Amino acid sequence: MHHAASWAVRLGGGTFLTQVLHRSYAVFPAEGADPGSLLSWDDLNSIVATYRMEAPRLRLSQDGETVPSGRYSAPVTNRRGVTWNRVHPAELHARLAEGASLVVDAVDEIHPPVRAAAEALERFFGTPVQANAYASWTEREGFGRHWDDHDVVVVQQQGAKRWRLWEPTRTAPTYRDVESPKEPGGEPIADIVLGPGDVLYLPRGWWHTVTADQGTESLHLTFGLVTHTGAGIISWLADQMHADDVVRLDVPRHADPAAKAAYLDALRTAMSTALSDTELIDRWADSIDTTHFGRPAPSLPYVADLPPSPEVTVRITAARAKLTAGTTAGTVTLAAAGTEWEFAQRATPVLRLLLRGEPVTIGDLASAAGLEVDDVADVLTVLIKGQAACVVGAKS
Repeated sequence: MHHAASWAVRLGGGTFLTQVLHRSYAVFPAEGADPGSLLSWDDLNSIVATYRMEAPRLRLSQDGETVPSGRYSAPVTNRRGVTWNRVHPAELHARLAEGASLVVDAVDEIHPPVRAAAEALERFFGTPVQANAYASWTEREGFGRHWDDHDVVVVQQQGAKRWRLWEPTRTAPTYRDVESPKEPGGEPIADIVLGPGDVLYLPRGWWHTVTADQGTESLHLTFGLVTHTGAGIISWLADQMHADDVVRLDVPRHADPAAKAAYLDALRTAMSTALSDTELIDRWADSIDTTHFGRPAPSLPYVADLPPSPEVTVRITAARAKLTAGTTAGTVTLAAAGTEWEFAQRATPVLRLLLRGEPVTIGDLASAAGLEVDDVADVLTVLIKGQAACVVGAKS
């Protein structure tokens, strides 16, 4: 269920991207699919006990207010004078029983199954994805009625959660906006209960309240999608336009009105020309995809070149890498994590298999491409040095 193809099928593929994305909420019942196995209660216990999880990474919220961390954790200091807040399990239990909700931010960074799902969603949507875990035990609302400034994919893991939804009161509200959306009136337009494996897609700006009021404790994951607006294209375009003299010239703030008007006219022409490129959105999308750093990881113990060992397992770490025809005959270009590499055409099957995002052995990559293991190890060494791939299973 973690790879991009599975999530694409689950959410409705191209139809979802063209007809639902950014437009309306959608519910996808579990129906035998099991994305409810990404994070268990045991996993959550282990994460809280193992990592130094301090606010705001781990936090409690009740009735829309953050619970002071001193009410469920206490400072401890080691003999080297380093102090951190350690969660006090009994106090944590007490706060949760009283109605607080527990949040763990960016759980995709510390739990591989959630990371794999986040990367798959990133491939499908073409935008960075962060997963937060939310756990609740009572009918009390952890966060009150609110809206988010980014689209979310909610995946219920354990128990049940009730979502009440209201339509946006402001078109496409953003984090840095000129005004805030007004509270919605009337009854919710949807009242939904999610059970294990159920998925909810909610665009930004939709108001919602969330409660564990079904008589069962609830654990869900929210995959937040980074928002890309027209403002983002304009910022990107401003950098691209430095090739034009008028963009690099000093603004004539001390000149006479005629000179200012002439400068603005030249600037308007330059911007208009740039915006009239019919492929601009595609070029921008390719740029943000292939320059995104992804989730780089070390490849220990291999601090030098990768050995030609068939059993070594690797995976790509830049989920939005792109493979295109090379600039010279008989080559292909891989663009990822801010770098472009040109490889011989025969490396194409290796790169295609890697781009699926699943771990794969050097031996399987060599077989798929009909190449020697040494050659595949050389290609992977280049990508590891470029921080676009990593080893996930070392030779034992």
